[in-house]
Amino acid sequence: MTRLYNDPVDFADEMIDGFVAANKNHVRRVSGGVVRSTRTPEGTVALIVGGGSGHYPAFGGIVGSGLAHGAAMGNLFASPSAQQVESVATAANRGGGVLLGYGNYAGDVLHFTQAQEKLNAAGIPTRSIAVTDDISSAPLAEKEKRRGIAGDLTVFKAAAAAAEAGYSLDDVVGVAQRANERTRSFGVAFSGCTLPGAGAPLFSVPEGRMAVGMGIHGEPGIEETDISTADELAERFVAALLEELPEGIDTVAGNRVGLILNGLGSVKYEELFVVYRRVSQLLEQAGLVIVDPEVGELVTSFDMAGASLTLFWLDDELEGFWRKPADTPGYRKGSVAAVEQLEASEIAEAEAVIIPVSSAESRAAGWVVYEAIEAIASVVDSNVDELGRIDAVAGDGDHGIGMQRGARAGAAAAREALEAGAGAKTLLDSAAAAWANRAGGTSGALWGVALSAVGASLGDTMEPGPADVAAGVAAARDAIMSFGKADVGDKTMVDALVPFSATLADEISGGTELATAWQRAADVATAAATATADLLPRMGRARPHAEKSLGTPDAGAYSLGLIVQSIAVVLASHREEEK
Repeated sequence: MTRLYNDPVDFADEMIDGFVAANKNHVRRVSGGVVRSTRTPEGTVALIVGGGSGHYPAFGGIVGSGLAHGAAMGNLFASPSAQQVESVATAANRGGGVLLGYGNYAGDVLHFTQAQEKLNAAGIPTRSIAVTDDISSAPLAEKEKRRGIAGDLTVFKAAAAAAEAGYSLDDVVGVAQRANERTRSFGVAFSGCTLPGAGAPLFSVPEGRMAVGMGIHGEPGIEETDISTADELAERFVAALLEELPEGIDTVAGNRVGLILNGLGSVKYEELFVVYRRVSQLLEQAGLVIVDPEVGELVTSFDMAGASLTLFWLDDELEGFWRKPADTPGYRKGSVAAVEQLEASEIAEAEAVIIPVSSAESRAAGWVVYEAIEAIASVVDSNVDELGRIDAVAGDGDHGIGMQRGARAGAAAAREALEAGAGAKTLLDSAAAAWANRAGGTSGALWGVALSAVGASLGDTMEPGPADVAAGVAAARDAIMSFGKADVGDKTMVDALVPFSATLADEISGGTELATAWQRAADVATAAATATADLLPRMGRARPHAEKSLGTPDAGAYSLGLIVQSIAVVLASHREEEK
């Protein structure tokens, strides 16, 4: 388990600070992550990778010559926010465009896609690649749903080498897509990982058993089986990966493959070498030529005991890129030419935040909004362990701490905006950005767009009434459903949000005053959240473990129920004060 930490909420930030301090010749800190501290030629495509922290050397540890130009680093097992990705990409951009690379997880897809849109709108040509190498997370017919695990490295390595060779953005994207199509991975775990401050692992595996098909965020495996010997595990790895050949490759014999035997955190290098001994024998017997194999910890999951095997099916161009030298804090290959360090004066300063003009009525409404966000933070604090427990049944168990980070950051940003004279809209925009930035993950993205949508309805210059609040909630519902692609019945927060919004709108249109209307809607939302226990998830990390979630409500819907009930108390209190 993780033993060395201060406040678990600050762990990721303190880890990044220490990482940068220890690797100043390679990286420098920017808002949202790190970028190279060395000079990159003008016109080069910038590869920005990223994801949650807890996977070192992914993602910050692979920033440097021959690999990534920057890394957006989210909180523990939570995707970086769109704001973080945009900030890192802007700092690393050298005029050749940006390629965003990340594992195919719902939160990462949401945040990186949003950042891509913002970067393109700002005049920085930006494309993206979502790595989908994990064969156990979805069948071949649905390979677009597969997770990205240790195969992240093969895709990023190929794309980075193409960028450093002077390829155009379109051509770098083409190389990354081809590398992704030719990468396959398969993994197992013997025990779960324990996040800083947590009293137990995110999941457990019975003694003498192993979870087959685990991800890199502590997701449980697809099945459990008896622990193999090293040779038996090697045979299982190789058999699984040779069953599915990439498109265009008809036979195994005669092909050349890059290879990664990856440790997840607690399996020692010596053990990996014992496994690799048999892996290499089996692949050579099958007629494959192994090119520059990598054996070690490359994409980890804190202290998880487990391993994965990745095969990268090469062509002549991809082989050249796979062999190219690289020099980063956590990954080195060959010898790179000396690179020039950037001067401190070349680091751009962040722009000051400007507070728009607001009316007295909007600022008064802002006080109520601030109290509501404070109430959200309080109720999340009180239920953080339960939210994590619910999420861990079929997910990765980080919903509680993610919501806690987001709500606390949102409340702090709201207070700062209020003291600066912000109206309701600007206050909610500030809270939304801080929530998404601090929480990361899917819930961070969704709460960010929700708060912004409500703010747009309330405005900065008017006195918002009950109808404006109902319209804002409806806008938040639409934004979440559009952004997250979830519908009623998918076992997400949408199952509670849709009836909440409908009830609130009906009550207010019928003349019910706001506090009472909100309370009635909150009761409906709470009941709907409870009813999600009977549903099977059709989206997100819980989808591969759908049956395990039966009997347990969705964590996002459950937290929404808690939140709207806490806001109901705030509104009732203001109604009594007005009387």
